[in-house]
Amino acid sequence: MKNFERILIKLAIIQFIFLLLSQAILLYSPLTPYITRMVEYEGVNQSETTKTIETFHNNN
Repeated sequence: MKNFERILIKLAIIQFIFLLLSQAILLYSPLTPYITRMVEYEGVNQSETTKTIETFHNNN
C-alpha cells in the first residue's frame, strides 16, 4: 500500500508541475493568442466592423 501511495504522490507532484508550466506559458508567452481560444470568445481577434443602427425617439 505504501508503494501505491508513493506513486500517487509522485503523480500529483508531476501534475502540479505541469499545471504551473502550462499556466506560465499561457500567461507570459507571446504565443498565447495562437495557443488559447480565449481571444476568439472575446472577439478581439476579428478586425471586422459591424453595422450599427441608431434609433432616436422623439419624446414630445
